Amino acid sequence: MAIEDNPRSREMYGEELKRRREKAGLTQEELSQRAVMSRTHIAHIEAGRRRPDVRDAERLDQALEAGGFFVRFLPALDGRKVAEHFAEALEFEGKATVIREYAPKLVPGILQTAAYAREVLSSGASPKSREERDELLATRLERAQILKDFHSPVVWALLDEAVLRRPVGGPAVMCEQLQHIVKLGQSHRIRVHVLPYTVGYHSLLEGFVSLMWFEDLPPIAYVEGLKSGRVWELPSVVRECQVAYDHALGDALSHRKSLDLIRSVAEDYEHEAQRADHP
Repeated sequence: MAIEDNPRSREMYGEELKRRREKAGLTQEELSQRAVMSRTHIAHIEAGRRRPDVRDAERLDQALEAGGFFVRFLPALDGRKVAEHFAEALEFEGKATVIREYAPKLVPGILQTAAYAREVLSSGASPKSREERDELLATRLERAQILKDFHSPVVWALLDEAVLRRPVGGPAVMCEQLQHIVKLGQSHRIRVHVLPYTVGYHSLLEGFVSLMWFEDLPPIAYVEGLKSGRVWELPSVVRECQVAYDHALGDALSHRKSLDLIRSVAEDYEHEAQRADHP
């Protein structure tokens, strides 16, 4: 069983966690050791600032011998459909004041056009019904609404050149997608940097990384691979990810040169699409 995720539901969940922890005679630090969770994370859950995931709830149930209470009443996302491993990161994304992302293969979700996102969500090893795909698409496009506010969050997109060269959906889709990124970059809504192929190996090559900062919470790092993703809150790990990002950024093209390259590749796709329409 789950309850709709909203600030009050998280507060009630946190209040119950605190009540049961204190009844067991445990401090937050002692519970963190029993549940194999950070004390800071437990404090945020008790304060209603963060939504625990299923693994957190299972550990709390076991540590407090709660008989499955914390799993049964885990606040659920309010109808938004996302990959299970991304659910926690989605909540953070909506609260972030600064987002810095590195994308090795695909355009980051908040920058995707509808046509590009539809192609990504329609592909993959696991087939999806049209309804499932449309629900996922609606959530992805909703995420992009955070860019409607010109000032927050501040977004940096560090893109591997492979993102530009991989023809997801064909030349017309790619032309529109890259033009969309150029438009956001030209308007100074986002800052874009491209890591060219000529850099060779770099510190972020192994996978997608999203770094987020907040007004009243410590920064986090979200890293993602095939069918997997993890939010890191441990300060030492977050700092390692930040340093790796800074090193890769140092190898990237400037914002202006990156926009020039993206614009040029978009023009190539446009010409290719025109040739396909008029062979």
